[in-house]
Amino acid sequence: MTETVTPHTILYIEDDPASRSLVERTLRFSGYRVLTAVCGLEGIDLARREQPELILTDINLPDMSGREITTTLRADPRFKSTPIVALTAQVLKDQRELTFAAGITGYLTKPLDIEKLPEQVEFYLNGGQDEIDKGVLSAAQTRYTQELVARLETRVRDLEAMNQSLRRFDKMKDTFIQLTAHELRTPLTLVYGYSRLLEDNADVKSITNYDANLKMLLDGLTGSISRMQGIINEILTISRIMTNNIDLSVGPTDLGNVVLRSMRSYLSAIEQRRLAIRFDKNEFPERMQADWELLELAIRNLLSNAIKYTPDGGTITITAKVEGEIVRLSVRDTGIGIAPEMLATIFERFHTTGDVALHSTSKTAFRGGGIGLGLAVCKGIVEAHGGQVLVESPGYDPEKCPGSEFIVTLPLIARIVRKQRT
Repeated sequence: MTETVTPHTILYIEDDPASRSLVERTLRFSGYRVLTAVCGLEGIDLARREQPELILTDINLPDMSGREITTTLRADPRFKSTPIVALTAQVLKDQRELTFAAGITGYLTKPLDIEKLPEQVEFYLNGGQDEIDKGVLSAAQTRYTQELVARLETRVRDLEAMNQSLRRFDKMKDTFIQLTAHELRTPLTLVYGYSRLLEDNADVKSITNYDANLKMLLDGLTGSISRMQGIINEILTISRIMTNNIDLSVGPTDLGNVVLRSMRSYLSAIEQRRLAIRFDKNEFPERMQADWELLELAIRNLLSNAIKYTPDGGTITITAKVEGEIVRLSVRDTGIGIAPEMLATIFERFHTTGDVALHSTSKTAFRGGGIGLGLAVCKGIVEAHGGQVLVESPGYDPEKCPGSEFIVTLPLIARIVRKQRT
């Protein structure tokens, strides 16, 4: 019986396609298993995952140098003795010494002698390494440390400049969103007014009494205008939250009534989708100090989210429990659940779990759409009251429907919180 020999694995990190292809073909022909990466970070990740027996790396790469790759890998005990060989066009003595100071095993210069490459690779795989004078190496290590510090300083300064630009663009974006929403609100208010005048017109009423098609068109117009108003109001609310301009009108609040009002907004969808709502008003505190209108908006968004991701015939449970000076409100569904990687970002602005190419404008259809502001608005409103909102889910499974639970913790007396913009 013939014994199967597992080929050695070689990782080659090179951003030049021609060089990468040439070396890969040569080593594959010689019987090696070859992995390739086009940048330093990809190469490091690949090395940690595959643990190759030998690593070839270019020195000049788009994200980090071959020397930095070597230093990073040498800090990992798994690569302490792994041969790492520079394969580079840098031929200057000073560059070669700096590379050995980083912990390189060998140094091959381009253009390569392809016929000798397999023999050279075999040399390093068998424990061979290039020699360098210890005195020269010591001096090179000092220079290399200085080089690393200088590169680190440059990168820190670049990151600071980039962060300043990002903060400036973020502020411009928030301002643009707010101004755009205001500009849209004015003509939309006029359109809404005209549509109401049209509905109240005696002649139009007379016609719609016997023309069902005209009535359907008018109802569709009114519904679309209301939908647009809701979107603009969401944008204005989130812009006020993000720019720290949200003002709470705190007053006596019956939380159970707030939830009932929120539920009434979706009665039609709940009936059409045959969803069961479990809700006991007696669980909810009748006396709170909060902005009931904003709380209603927050709960409506949570309820809309539960409706969207719960299949027809499912169940949504809304409960509350007073614990000392706080109330803990829960909206739990029997929906498709949330993937673990989504839990940390689900409250971000414009977050959506679906494919935007398949976007639906319905906020109540199963797996319907929206603009990704509902949960961000909810989070902002709850935190403005001094509360917290979090989500728990066993995971995403559209077949078994493990469900999700959104938990809102609110003080019975709102602690108005204003966040500092960074």
